[in-house]
Order: sequence, then C-alpha cells, then structure tokens
Amino acid sequence: MSAFLDKMRRRGGRYLGVRPAPVRTQRGVFSLSFDDIPVTAWTEAGPILEEHGVTATYYVAGGLSGGQNLGLPQFTTDHLQGLFGAGHEVGCHTFGHTSALAVSPEAYAADLDRNAAWVAERLAGHVMTTFAWPYGDVSVGAKAVVADRFALARGVRDGVNAGSADRANLQAIGLESRRLPGYDLEALMTATAARKGWLIAYGHDVMDGPTPYGCTPDDLDRVIRSAKAAGLEILPVGEAWRKMAA
Repeated sequence: MSAFLDKMRRRGGRYLGVRPAPVRTQRGVFSLSFDDIPVTAWTEAGPILEEHGVTATYYVAGGLSGGQNLGLPQFTTDHLQGLFGAGHEVGCHTFGHTSALAVSPEAYAADLDRNAAWVAERLAGHVMTTFAWPYGDVSVGAKAVVADRFALARGVRDGVNAGSADRANLQAIGLESRRLPGYDLEALMTATAARKGWLIAYGHDVMDGPTPYGCTPDDLDRVIRSAKAAGLEILPVGEAWRKMAA
C-alpha cells in the first residue's frame, strides 16, 4: 500500500501545484548540475568545466558533508568553498538529502531552513535561489514549501523545457551511466536550439568506472562539446533563469 500511495503522490506532484513559466531564450540554453556533490564532482569535473570556460550548479545537502553516499566520499567545506569561489552556483538539495514523500511539509521546511543556515555559515551569507528534489521525489505539499523559498526547482523527469515549463519541477536529463546510452545527445542539443528551449542535465560522481548515477570524464567532455556544437549558451541554472526572467 505504501508503494502505491507514494506512486500516487509522485503523480500528484507532477500534475498538481504547477507553477507555469514561459521559457524564452535567444538561441537555446544548456545548464549542467551536480547533485549531492561527491568529491569527484568537483575534483574531476571542475578542471573539465574550467577547460571549457563554463560554470555549473552544485546542489548541496549539508548533512552529506564529509560522509559517504553510494559508497563514495562526499564533499568537504573546502571543496564547497573552492567551487563557489571558482564561480559555480551553489543551490539547495535539502540538508538531510530528504525525500519529499518521507516527511510532512512542516518537517521539509525545517530541513530546508537548516540547509540554508548551514550553507550561509560556510559561504559568507550566500542565499541559495534554486533547488533540486532529492531522488526526484515531489509532493504537492512540498511544492508549496519550496515555492516560498526558491525561484525554481529542478526534477529528474526527462525532457527539454520549451515554450512553458513547471518552474516547481523543471525537466532534465541524467548524466548517468545508466541513462546516457538511451539518449541521442546531439539530437537533444539540436532540438533544444531549434525550439529555443532550456536543457538541464544532472549528474553525481565523475570518474572512470562511475556508479550508475555518475558519468566518466569523457562523457562530461562530450556533453559540453555537443552543447557548444549546437550553439547553445551554457549557464548555471540560476543564471539561466534570471536571464530568461529579465
């Protein structure tokens, strides 16, 4: 019964509480994002991003700092400060990497506030403006909580954001070894440019022999090159949104 209820709540989160927003770009936009921040999402991905002259969004869950997730070491405060100092966006991923289906809206709000305080203390008062749903789990009640705190939220449902999108659950593609073989990346980039849309990608670890949720350095390099070849502007999630809103 619990699995059925969670399925229904996920469907409700997808179709209810929608915050429609127009997607307006001059030539199409591509945004890179990394969730949880395994160490290699910075130590391996950072130099590749720098080589290409692009910046990304790192979605941080403060409770993972210095620990393990999926068997991999997670970021430290030094890593977080380093990537922030290099010009990358830091966004919110809850404090406890918390599923919106596992707690009440009130508990979810408290977890978000805890993460906001944790990040602000380490990044000189930085205020996060974008959010990514842990596990891609979205509920109607949590959507309202998130809407009070962030300009937008990114989900994990495949697709290009074009024409109009739900800013409370933006579509994205996974830079994940389990998903990448199923994408025609070049076609996705070309379609994004043709539709003047917004394609967001999310990943986790970046290393040779990645987890099912991560990618290789060559995968990341190929994705960036494909976006450039299609003529897409590459921006962090928050910057892309501000530019479109303006």
